[in-house]
Formats: sequence, structure tokens, C-alpha cells
Amino acid sequence: MRIRVTSVFVDDQAAALAFYTDTLGFVVKTDTPVGEYRWLTVAAPDEPDGVELLLEPAAHPAVGPYREALAADGIPAAQFVVDDVRTECDRLRGLGVVFTQAPGEIGPVTTAVFDDTCGNLIQIVSD
Repeated sequence: MRIRVTSVFVDDQAAALAFYTDTLGFVVKTDTPVGEYRWLTVAAPDEPDGVELLLEPAAHPAVGPYREALAADGIPAAQFVVDDVRTECDRLRGLGVVFTQAPGEIGPVTTAVFDDTCGNLIQIVSD
């Protein structure tokens, strides 16, 4: 068993696509119309055939309370691995990304958490 696709709920797929590609640096893997929405996935540029992140429309009524509860408790919706958290934080801050948790060590790893502007907190981690 392997993970092929995972998802984050987003308020606006077009805005999410811009953030995840232009700011975070992911590349579009799939962009297929599905009714009023799109099956819209991105992947890491150095692993285009790796795990895909689905930018899932947040239209279902359960999504709002779920995301609000996660955000209120500071729980990230997803975690991404980077080579160096501090360097990536500096790069992203330079692009206007707002961090809700500054870089810090948790055991053998360094983590930080930012707001993806699409309704989610995202954690980055390096070891």
C-alpha cells in the first residue's frame, strides 16, 4: 500500500493554485474540470511522479468547522519536508508568507508553521 494523493481543503482553487505553485514552488500534476470544480493536484518539482497534493474545494458543510477547530488549536493540515527550515522560512517570509510558529527544534527535527492563505496551517520540517 502506498499514498498516491492526499489533500488540503481550499476556499478558492485558483488562489490556492497560485500560492502552492508561485509561492511554495510545487508544479501542477493534474488539472481536470469536474463539474463546477477541478481535480487539481500539485507535486514536488523534483518528484513529479511522487505523492500528489489535491487542492480540494472546501464546499462541504463539515469542512468549515473542521478547519476552524484545527486552526484554533494550531494543528497543521499538512506537513512538508524541506532541506533547511530556517532557510525556507526566510525565503517564504520574503514572499509575504505569515508564520504562526517560528522555527524551533522538536527533538531531532526543526519545524515551523505558516498560514497557506487558503484556510490551512502548514508545517514544514527538516531533520
